[in-house]
Amino acid sequence: MEQIKNKHLTVSLSAHGAELQSIKDANGKEYLWQANPDKWGRHSPILFPIVCGLWNDTFRINGKEYSMSRHGFARDTDFTLVAQSEQKAVYALHDNAETLKVYPFHFNLAISYKLVGNKIKVVWHVENTDRKEIYFQIGGHPAFNVPDLKVGEPLHGRLRFDEAEPRRIFGNVKGCIAPEHHTVTTENGIFEFTEESFKDDAIIFDHSQLHKVSLLNKENKPEVTVDFKTPAIGIWSPYGKNAPFVCIEPWYGIADWVEFEGEFKDKYLMNKLLPGCSFMSEYTITIGELRAD
Repeated sequence: MEQIKNKHLTVSLSAHGAELQSIKDANGKEYLWQANPDKWGRHSPILFPIVCGLWNDTFRINGKEYSMSRHGFARDTDFTLVAQSEQKAVYALHDNAETLKVYPFHFNLAISYKLVGNKIKVVWHVENTDRKEIYFQIGGHPAFNVPDLKVGEPLHGRLRFDEAEPRRIFGNVKGCIAPEHHTVTTENGIFEFTEESFKDDAIIFDHSQLHKVSLLNKENKPEVTVDFKTPAIGIWSPYGKNAPFVCIEPWYGIADWVEFEGEFKDKYLMNKLLPGCSFMSEYTITIGELRAD
């Protein structure tokens, strides 16, 4: 396990899945969910080369069918630590014999984590090393401890959206999405959630409606803020487990439409790269109030 730190934060990382393991402030307070397997045994998986689910766990390239489970293989694959300094770490994954069996493209995937004051910048870099166009989706899935919850207390918390009346879609038909949109009620952008909020699985916003989500404490001050540029975002906690965390998930991609049986390249929110081209984007996790340093 690797560690990066500055005077504000100490962040632990693992090469398995290039996954965040811990985010602690200068007082030792933990902000990241600690992967209790009774609730959910992950911290912050990388979603690649798909986000969410495929219809019948199947996709097609030039008519040939491939199988892939929800969120893809990156989260369960060992990356290589290729660079590290006191405040930055970079992990890389290249295609190999195993990935080519389920995803027939040559690629380089790099995930970097950089500390800037009380912020963690998470950068995704996908490079097409193939001789043909490649297609992919990518996303984050960080889980944050809900503040002010006592042990065993029913899940409840508040999120602040940067849009007062966002419209969600549902991904609760065999893990795939339906096209209808439904307004999510907030109070001037503040969304109060309980476990019942997730009875239909993740709350999904597409159409680039949101670009910032803050997890608030009882004083309505931000404990964690996630800034992103992605076209979609998921908000999730596992229904029926009274888990004391909530995931704020920036996505360049989304599940299949219900009953989608088209080509992989035609999936909703699909990204594509010509040979020799690359994709880069980032999202930022801010712990506590915003600081200039």
